[in-house]
Amino acid sequence: MEERIYKIMGGSGALNIAIGVVALVAGIASGVLLIISGAKLLAGKSKILF
Repeated sequence: MEERIYKIMGGSGALNIAIGVVALVAGIASGVLLIISGAKLLAGKSKILF
């Protein structure tokens, strides 16, 4: 019984680390894309005529 709990805790910990890494990568990637998109919008602002 205790060995089973130990294995479950180990698997849960590994899963938490994996999900954390995926979330970190997704957050960094989306942040970079937002910065690039904002820079393009600011650069094209002078081309707009009203």
